[in-house]
Amino acid sequence: MRAFVSLPFGLHAGTPWVPPLKLERYLFLSRKLNPYFTHGEAEYFLARRDGRVVGRVTAQINHAFNTQHDTRWGNFGFLEFEDDHEVLEALLDAADGWLRARGRDRMVGPMDFVMNDGAGILIDGFEREPMIRQPWHPRYYQQRCEAAGLSKAMDLYVWELYFTDRYAGMLAALPKIAERARAKHGVQIRKMSRLHLRRELDEFAKVYNAAWSKNWDFVPYSKQDLDAYALDLQLVYDRDWFMIAEIKHQTAAMAITIPDINQVLKKMRGRVLPLGWWYYLNKGRIIDRVLVGFLGVLPEYQHTGVAAALYVEHFDIAERTRRKGGEMGWILETNRSMNRGMEAMGGRIVKRFRVYERLLQDD
Repeated sequence: MRAFVSLPFGLHAGTPWVPPLKLERYLFLSRKLNPYFTHGEAEYFLARRDGRVVGRVTAQINHAFNTQHDTRWGNFGFLEFEDDHEVLEALLDAADGWLRARGRDRMVGPMDFVMNDGAGILIDGFEREPMIRQPWHPRYYQQRCEAAGLSKAMDLYVWELYFTDRYAGMLAALPKIAERARAKHGVQIRKMSRLHLRRELDEFAKVYNAAWSKNWDFVPYSKQDLDAYALDLQLVYDRDWFMIAEIKHQTAAMAITIPDINQVLKKMRGRVLPLGWWYYLNKGRIIDRVLVGFLGVLPEYQHTGVAAALYVEHFDIAERTRRKGGEMGWILETNRSMNRGMEAMGGRIVKRFRVYERLLQDD
């Protein structure tokens, strides 16, 4: 496990890649502690040449996904490898064989167990640092994956959004739509409570499980998933950016925008000691950008303009805080409504990730 976690630290030294906290990676990969293993299973593989670790991959089966979509898919993830086609082919064959032995008919990835925890191979935006829960790869990853016979399954877009001048890029009608949402439908925006964050996430799950239910990657959040997510969010909570839109005191929409803790992790260099803890305690002074992780509307409220109210709220917050913007995503290339929304806010696509697939059975 030490070799599995350490490999990218050597592979990506001197690149825009941001080292994760090693302790967090050990906990995340633990079968006892990660709630993924309440509805999934996985195996970890290392590739060695002459005793030296040159690659890693996981093979996994998300039973919750397959139950939701009536499929027999398997996944691969945590993919890292030296620029050598033999290494990648050996890793993919190991994952392929493990999944075939368990009756899977398709291998999709890479994803770090699930899509929301990091997915895809970077194919555009190599010069930019990854933000929280975003992977980073050198250019040869895409070239080697496609040479190995992996086929495109889906592209994921990441948009850059800065809220410094709402009139420069925002669609002119958005503020009017937001004001009408308040006047006509009584839309009100409140901030999520840190003390009651776990309870707030039950409302988030209602929105997510309804608004994302038809998405290609959708898996509903379980209680165990939400318990773990609440602990993660406590570490990056910012009252300004965690918001719920309500109509008549009922949840209509939600946005969780996360301060980019990767700016702190870059200084910590994967370690709490000797000075990593100091950087974390001073994260408020270090972080000046955010990632819009979730923004969704319950289907029954999509006609009310509540999404526009959330968009405008982001501009209002940026005017009074030091965090003036960042990135939004990822968003599926097929999610036309959200991609149109990003255009309406004046965003531009700055990163693309590609999820691949391999058929494991001819039928």
